[in-house]
Amino acid sequence: MTGSPIRVLVVDDHAIVRQGIRQVLEGADGFTVVAEAGDGSAAMTLAQRERPDVVVLDVSLPGGSGLEVAKLLKRALPATRVLMLSVYDNTEYVLEAVRAGADGYLLKDSAPAELRAAIRTVHGGETAFSPAAARQLSVALRQEGERRERDGRVASLTARERDVLQHVVAGRTNKETAAILGISHRTVETHRENILKKLGVRSVAELTRFALESGLVVDAPP
Repeated sequence: MTGSPIRVLVVDDHAIVRQGIRQVLEGADGFTVVAEAGDGSAAMTLAQRERPDVVVLDVSLPGGSGLEVAKLLKRALPATRVLMLSVYDNTEYVLEAVRAGADGYLLKDSAPAELRAAIRTVHGGETAFSPAAARQLSVALRQEGERRERDGRVASLTARERDVLQHVVAGRTNKETAAILGISHRTVETHRENILKKLGVRSVAELTRFALESGLVVDAPP
């Protein structure tokens, strides 16, 4: 293989895991493990000294989270790529890894060839996620997008429309709402129409569900 090998720092609190990763990488062309670390403090010290191309970083480390180490690494060495290695594939871990600046997320039960391919991928400037992590990330990003869209629709409501919404969800009629708020029956009807339009719902049932999910009201009407 031509060109300089990819310089890798391996960070895991289990020596046997570090040794296994070293053997996987140095048993193939194109990689060299420049250092190993068993905790976050050592990882930062070695990373700043060795300036590795890629850090293979365990999510769980003694004395602190690998996710926090990832944040510090990306802040101190923005050119260094970070590949998280974990036994966890749940949505929150994957999403937090992305938020921390990680360039990839691989499960520890991945095949050696997958690890080498992921390191090459992140070294090349792309992201690398195991299939399970990619699915979790897709779900998380979709949920985040839906939340942002919902928050945007909520923000479009005026203060008076929020007042009317509370009474609608509580099951009050337009007449009752008008009397409580001191406005006309017709004004309440107009506000209700605007609320449904802005929130993209078509019925009071949908409006109630939307209001509960968005935190606009705490409890459903009795």
